[in-house]
Amino acid sequence: MSPNAERDLPPYILPDIRKLRGSLAQRVYEALRTAILAMELPPDTLLKKPEICAQLGVSRSPVTEAITRLAGEGLVEVVPQSGSRVTRFSMPEIREGAFLREAIELAAVARVAASRTEEQLSELNRNLRLQSLCLEDRDEAGFYREDQQMHDLIFEFTGYPKLNAIAASGWVQVNRARRLLLPIPGRSRQAFDEHCQIIEAIQQRDPEKARNAMLKHLRDLVARLEPLRQSRPDLFD
Repeated sequence: MSPNAERDLPPYILPDIRKLRGSLAQRVYEALRTAILAMELPPDTLLKKPEICAQLGVSRSPVTEAITRLAGEGLVEVVPQSGSRVTRFSMPEIREGAFLREAIELAAVARVAASRTEEQLSELNRNLRLQSLCLEDRDEAGFYREDQQMHDLIFEFTGYPKLNAIAASGWVQVNRARRLLLPIPGRSRQAFDEHCQIIEAIQQRDPEKARNAMLKHLRDLVARLEPLRQSRPDLFD
């Protein structure tokens, strides 16, 4: 990559680590990871440790630890003699992550549809109402948050506590790239309609219908990401 392709954008837009939980290193990691996934730190952003330390009010040690963890997730590239930068998107990695997520979440939603309780259904419907309110308020960040919460609830309701972490590890690149779609007019509303179909199938205790609704939802996402490689080549390998 040529030097002029780097994005050097300090001061960085980072969450306040005082509002986060865990050790100092964990909070720094969460702040950087959240900013990367939210596209506040877009691909090619150069991560300068002195600036990050100054902004967060921490020493170099927790920042170094956080960047190492992010590199292990494929969100940061550590370049010898050059520093660290946020990685570009990779369509092969996105497709692979989507394949893994699809395999796990189709099984999960079918299980939940077959075994859900009334309390679980109420929680899912409450989440849908929050999504609807975010749409009314044109709160894209809020909608994204509640969208993610709906998927997390489905994993939780399977009764398998490790499932969400396994799916999330493969989905991380897709999760980051999908933020590019939210500004597209009508996409949030379409996603909400797809969510409604998923929850309706769960309410009807119809595993096959739930599976098909989730399949359409996930595959539409990846299909919409494909053209972005052509329209935003600056973000992709």
